[in-house]
Amino acid sequence: MSLIRTLNEMLLMEMPEYRAQAAGVAQEEDAQRNLLRALMNVRPPRPLSAEFLHLQDELLSAEREARGVVDAGALPAVSSDARIILWQGDITRLRADAIVNAANSALLGCFIPCHRCIDNVIHSAAGLQLRAECATLMERQGHPEPTGGAKLTKGYNLPARYVLHTVGPIVGGVLTQEHRELLASCYRSCLTMAAEHGLKSIAFCCISTGEFRFPHVAAAEIAVREVRSFLAVNETVRVIFNVFKDEDLRIYERLLS
Repeated sequence: MSLIRTLNEMLLMEMPEYRAQAAGVAQEEDAQRNLLRALMNVRPPRPLSAEFLHLQDELLSAEREARGVVDAGALPAVSSDARIILWQGDITRLRADAIVNAANSALLGCFIPCHRCIDNVIHSAAGLQLRAECATLMERQGHPEPTGGAKLTKGYNLPARYVLHTVGPIVGGVLTQEHRELLASCYRSCLTMAAEHGLKSIAFCCISTGEFRFPHVAAAEIAVREVRSFLAVNETVRVIFNVFKDEDLRIYERLLS
């Protein structure tokens, strides 16, 4: 039995309610790998066996190397400030002290199977230990994570040492000043926490511009303003603006030029 099928079987043993659905999945490796991601996505935080973790980490570390790790320290600057970097690509490939995850207020990752949001992508690449650590943090906190705050966890199978989880504002209609202030707070909270923990490089995704529908231009303007303000008094941190869409790349190129 392949490594992926072994992991699927281990998860189905503890979540038999999904066995009937899993039986209809094709046996090809890609289909089985999608099933594994889906099962990991829906699995609630609970104790993990050492055997599962060993096999999961073996798979995820191999996939990490196959994707190719990008050293954030080697990326060229895009402006007169050598501490500000713009990079387009998959944030789970970046080797930095921390990457930023646009989380929801439960802070447990995305439970929608194979969803394309960055929360799902980061948790899927990091492994189930990330959800477990988030669950411990949230149990200790005793209430949902407030919008604009941030929490720090390990990166596990990511190239990044840490993940900074922040909850951005949800824009349901007209963009308000409160939305703007909350998004600015996300950037300040992450940067402050990075400085407090002595982190030297941090990669920001485009917080709130996906599922939370914050307008892209306004979000980028806030991000650049807050980062520049922070770097004016914190000289040793390197900030990577990580974009995925061409639209965001063009916006940041204009703002940073």
